[in-house]
Amino acid sequence: MVWRISEVLDRAETGPICSEKDFDLKILLPKLKDVIKKYDIHFDPENIVVDDDSLVNNVWKAAVELYLDVGTFITTTNRRVLFEKDEIEEAMGTLPGKITVGSGIDARDMFHREVEDTRRPFCRMNPGCVCDEDIFLPMCMAYLQEPMADGTTAPILGEIEGRNITVGGPLEIKASVAHAMMYREAARRVGRPGTYKQGVGTAVSDAAQIAASNQEWGETLTDVRAVSSLAELKIDYSTLNKMMHYHTYGSIAYALSGPLLGGYAGGPEGTAVVGTAYHIMGTMVNQGNFTVYFPTDLKEGCNTTRRLLWVVSVSHQAVSKNSKALSLANGFAAAGPCTKMVLYEGAAYGLTSTVSGASALGVLLSARNRHRNRASPIEARLCCQAGCGAAATGLSRKDTNELVKTLLSKYEQDIPNAPLGKQFQECYDVKSLRPTPEHRKLYSEVKQELKDLGVPFSY
Repeated sequence: MVWRISEVLDRAETGPICSEKDFDLKILLPKLKDVIKKYDIHFDPENIVVDDDSLVNNVWKAAVELYLDVGTFITTTNRRVLFEKDEIEEAMGTLPGKITVGSGIDARDMFHREVEDTRRPFCRMNPGCVCDEDIFLPMCMAYLQEPMADGTTAPILGEIEGRNITVGGPLEIKASVAHAMMYREAARRVGRPGTYKQGVGTAVSDAAQIAASNQEWGETLTDVRAVSSLAELKIDYSTLNKMMHYHTYGSIAYALSGPLLGGYAGGPEGTAVVGTAYHIMGTMVNQGNFTVYFPTDLKEGCNTTRRLLWVVSVSHQAVSKNSKALSLANGFAAAGPCTKMVLYEGAAYGLTSTVSGASALGVLLSARNRHRNRASPIEARLCCQAGCGAAATGLSRKDTNELVKTLLSKYEQDIPNAPLGKQFQECYDVKSLRPTPEHRKLYSEVKQELKDLGVPFSY
């Protein structure tokens, strides 16, 4: 769905002008405080998976009012893109509620889900980390071969042919083309050539993204491409250049948005309101067919804390109950691969987001997504299994809340000093693409422990 791209681009050059500092301090912050108070939005640490429809609907109302007054700040032009209420209602009201991604036998539907929906969510498995060049292909293949993976994201190349990559330089173009080619080769080698592949994370600049678009060897029309927002409620021309290219090329665009708890969004209440507003901005400005949503704790660098799980729950519910927008949950765990803690975090995130109406699970970035090679499909697998099990068994918000609190008791005290775990090549055989015996044993033990606690697994 595209909402009048030319109109948006016009407003990016003709909208009200202000400095970025004034946007943050004089426009966004006062209005955010006002709507939090007006709609009586409060974080309850005992009700993480929210079971209060009036609160959920108030978060949506607050987000709409906030976005109508604040709009999107264009950092390139120092102007604000603003919309009328009827324009937002038109755009949100005409969303299709479903898109098809991938091609051929690998094509999958991603659809709008209701709160406590019993339909299986779309599962996207995402390493997210920077990786060494020699393990890029096996890491991609390991994720792509996961049976539950309806789609995947590749890791990010840390270098190309032993050379460091400079954003905006010719080596970024070279690396981005190599990324696209190897990612596509990985899908072919595991027998899933048409699988949804999410973008070229190595390509930061608009030129590099454009260079990776090629129907023969690169990004195709059934792959999906990111249009990233800047915190908070901002975007720049380089990103809008990508958006224009994706839509004219014919790719599936999505909005990538992550409000920062502890930044200008403030506490959990403000982060939930801003995060919900990002879904509106994602449709209006980013022109995304869906939103990949990853609210993050600025201090802890993850979103599996008690406060962030509440934000995840209430935001997804607000979007689910008040629109047809597709919202994909993107988890950031504090712990690294091959640790019990990352599996506890993954289960908590999968349960919370699925029961709260997330359209898809975009899981699970480990080790705060800050450490090279620190990712494996095992943690993504367990997160998806927990979420899909919750849907299949019709788990209620109330029961999910009790499970998530139990899981939090196992790891939240360790978040500041979470174990880093192991690198991909230490917990997977890079030739056979099998997890090591240690990794398999840990996964089986934790999964049984979670079953004993009442976490539902459909398989």
